[in-house]
Amino acid sequence: MRTPVNFQSINRLAVPATISGIAEPLLSITDTAIVGNIPVDGLESLAAAGIVGSFLSMLIWVLGQTRSSISAIISQYLGAGKLKEVQNLPAQAIFFNILLSIVILVSTIFIIEEIFSLFEAKGRILELCVSYYSIRVWGFPLTLFTFALFGIFRGLQNTFYPMVIALIGAVLNVILDFVLVYGIEGFVPALYLEGAAWASLISQAVMALLVFILLLKKTNIRMKLSFPLNKELKRLIFMSLNLFVRALALNAALIIAVREATALGDKYIGAHTIAINLWLFAAFFIDGYGAAGNSMGGKLLGAKDYKGLWKLAKKTIQYGLVVSAVLMLVGIIFYKPIGQIFSNESEVLATFYSIFFIMILGLPMNTLAFVFDGLFKGLGEMKYLRNVLLSATFLGFIPSLYLGKFLGWGFYAIWIAFIVWMLIRGLALVWKFRRKFKPLVQNT
Repeated sequence: MRTPVNFQSINRLAVPATISGIAEPLLSITDTAIVGNIPVDGLESLAAAGIVGSFLSMLIWVLGQTRSSISAIISQYLGAGKLKEVQNLPAQAIFFNILLSIVILVSTIFIIEEIFSLFEAKGRILELCVSYYSIRVWGFPLTLFTFALFGIFRGLQNTFYPMVIALIGAVLNVILDFVLVYGIEGFVPALYLEGAAWASLISQAVMALLVFILLLKKTNIRMKLSFPLNKELKRLIFMSLNLFVRALALNAALIIAVREATALGDKYIGAHTIAINLWLFAAFFIDGYGAAGNSMGGKLLGAKDYKGLWKLAKKTIQYGLVVSAVLMLVGIIFYKPIGQIFSNESEVLATFYSIFFIMILGLPMNTLAFVFDGLFKGLGEMKYLRNVLLSATFLGFIPSLYLGKFLGWGFYAIWIAFIVWMLIRGLALVWKFRRKFKPLVQNT
């Protein structure tokens, strides 16, 4: 049966995927907004939350690539009508992934100060980084587990259940943030930054439990580890390894940006924390159409429906650009109020406002990169995605950043480098897709 490619079928996947996709950045944004207004050590707490958040995002993105690999393989087998052949694959992949995450978690606990010293964190900021990370890090395996199960649902063309789980987690996190950060007089003491960490950890645990229950009750996918190893496990591991290297390159750019902002001073890392959280929020918002491309693209490829695949690429880009235009308009209209949500420090806000327009102007380029990135993951083109990210980071972002720094552009250099980075990523993916699939469309 041919998979329909139209507004309804795409948005049936994209809208729930958008909502579920913003769950993690929404947790970070909530922490940023609430932590930025803490009455004690507010600026230092905001900087610490930004540094730790960047490091945890790196770990999650680097090790969370199994989600995309599982989704790609399941969707391709679904399109080919052979889903039973990979029913035991997810359990094997998730077991390996979680085991690896626990090893990394335990190993970082003993060198926390050394890790955050690399981010130029010192004094009170370093102390807060250590206390915040010591709590939040335990949610790391839980988030990886949740993401992997989200990938299974995505491969099955179901983004609704992940959306429900993400909404529950986000709402719970907001409630717990207010309760634990500021406290309730006579009942709950104000824990400040540590309260934000506990709120995130509890929310991540609830999300992991709920998505596990839904997977057992609503799908035929087995989560019991069984042998022999599935024939697709090798391909999944190589796909994940390519995405692993890609994620390292991606996070190299994000970490270098945090390090350079921190070196400029407290007000710059505070402003960068606000900007990067908004950037990530917008990224996941646009990435909903990438998720639709991921799910449907793999299924269409498995069915060898190349005309449908071409149509899918065109429509997801069109819809993604509409979303980015709306986000740009919101950013322009609420330019000042958006910053005031996250901090009451005048120096931080002035610094943030000085580069916010660059972030807004870069949104259409982000759309190209994120939508085609999701589509390519569904197609299993992980090696090319790896090469694009390596090129964009080491031939685009880093040279642009340090050239801007040499020219005396200061904080502007960081965000101009982000524009260059995303432009290279987007154009390279569009070129590759046209080159590979246009001849296939013409021959069918």
